[in-house]
Amino acid sequence: MSARKQLLLKKHRRAKRIALLVALLALLVVGVTLAWWLVPLLLVLGWVAHEAWFADHLFYRGSDDYQYAFPDDAASQAVSIVGGRVRLSGELAEGETLVLALRVRHGWLGRWLDPFVEVGDDRQDFERGVNGLRYLNLSGQRERLASGELALRGRRCRLAGEGELHVMRNPDYSRQRTLILAPHADDAELAAFGYYSRCADVAIVTLTQGEIEAEAYQRLGLSQAAAARLKGRLRSWDTLAVPLWGGVPASHCVQLGYYCLQLPQMAAQPMQAFGSRESGESDIRSVRQHNPLLLPGDQDGAPTWHNLVADLVALLEHYRPEVVITPHPELDPHADHVATTQAIVQAIALSSCKPDTALFYANHLHDNDRWPMGPAGMGIALPPAIEALPADRLWSPLLDQAQQLDKAMALGMQHDLQGPLPLKRRLRRWLQHWLAGRRWPASGENEFFRKAVRRHELFWVRRIGS
Repeated sequence: MSARKQLLLKKHRRAKRIALLVALLALLVVGVTLAWWLVPLLLVLGWVAHEAWFADHLFYRGSDDYQYAFPDDAASQAVSIVGGRVRLSGELAEGETLVLALRVRHGWLGRWLDPFVEVGDDRQDFERGVNGLRYLNLSGQRERLASGELALRGRRCRLAGEGELHVMRNPDYSRQRTLILAPHADDAELAAFGYYSRCADVAIVTLTQGEIEAEAYQRLGLSQAAAARLKGRLRSWDTLAVPLWGGVPASHCVQLGYYCLQLPQMAAQPMQAFGSRESGESDIRSVRQHNPLLLPGDQDGAPTWHNLVADLVALLEHYRPEVVITPHPELDPHADHVATTQAIVQAIALSSCKPDTALFYANHLHDNDRWPMGPAGMGIALPPAIEALPADRLWSPLLDQAQQLDKAMALGMQHDLQGPLPLKRRLRRWLQHWLAGRRWPASGENEFFRKAVRRHELFWVRRIGS
């Protein structure tokens, strides 16, 4: 977790503690001045209200504007919303990725139920209490937009009468040789299953075993260390087996076997070995036996940053990618994700292979744990960006229903996304279903089945070639 995310979480928890203290004092006053039996009743009602409406981790205000800038080659034009349809101010610029900047203001119901915007046959949700500049993803709606037939309607919110359309033009990067960097098993599927399932020449490299937090396997009678080793083996197997569902053979999948949440420490001390926090292992070769090629780290098996960068250099030389897909260095705060992109940047600098393009993805956010908001199968609006990001071009390819179903099944094969929800989360979900109108897909209980299986995938495009 990044320092900024830790600071936001600390402020959030402090605010909750203050609110809880105020509530307890109010309950004490009620119990003394009115009736004691009101205290347990109000406690239960307060807990229900919290779980239904106030349990989201949103570390910003609904009135904050999202801060986005786009590159100079992105065409921008004014649009108006007339009679519930988007009207262009001129001819629609060329480009397949369409982003509409529009002010959205919640209605009274939008403080209690998620406000959303119907975009033709799509739906894109925003945070409760929204009252600021937001960015709708109109990719896939070009024909309707150009003909003046694209309907736009706010539900539990009101839309400004004017906005700005940003049009970005990209090649189909999936037609180019691609290397996907996944910090953990399932990151490639979450971010880019649709991409790699139609890419003819792609390799997927997973950096860590993902062995920590293996309490579920201790129920099998295993010690913490044995459970972590089993989880690491299972998730390493996932990284080699699951991509085949999307047409990627094991010969194009590599598991590097470094240890979960140790990448930042490795980066800080490049020659120091950092073994697993939980499994007791410190030899990365334990999960490398099925890799399609030998790598520099196979010589001594030491989990060092020096070996990691050398491994990535060798993989660049072997697969010769034109496109690298890796976590967004400014937007995705997970410490292993940040370190993954840092490692591939260093490797490119040392390699004779210089990919032309980086496609960045964000499986986690600083500010909003629910993004993409709304139900599965819908579009992906741009995420909160309360602090300005680099002016990258966006690319948002579409997934049809068959591809979405295949993506959901690929996630279902991931061991870390299986298993029932804890009781607390199950109760919260039940309350949010009935009181806040939220819905979850039947494909799986993990939150990523809702967040990742969408009609869009979303990438930030940055030139990295020499």
